[in-house]
Amino acid sequence: MNETIGIIFFGIGILFNFFGCLGLIRFPDVYNRLQAGTKCVTFGMIFILIGVAIYVGFNSLGVKSLVCMIFILITSPTAAHAIAKGAHKANVKLWEKSVIDQYEEDKVD
Repeated sequence: MNETIGIIFFGIGILFNFFGCLGLIRFPDVYNRLQAGTKCVTFGMIFILIGVAIYVGFNSLGVKSLVCMIFILITSPTAAHAIAKGAHKANVKLWEKSVIDQYEEDKVD
């Protein structure tokens, strides 16, 4: 039973990773691509790591997958924020159909 549930989690994680990679190809600018790369791929990796923990059970590999999950949850959004802020400071333009520039609004003159 655990193997089946683990394989289902693997499939869901791979699907999210696929959509994240597809978003990296299809989205128009660096900021939209960061959304796909961060949210979809992080969510996909979390599902894969939960699947590993369920599949192998509570042993050293299962605990390592849970530790990696916490590490990914902390570092991935932080890195995406740093890249977005660096791109904005380097004057990387938004897509012409973008509605709002939150960094520009928060800028102190």
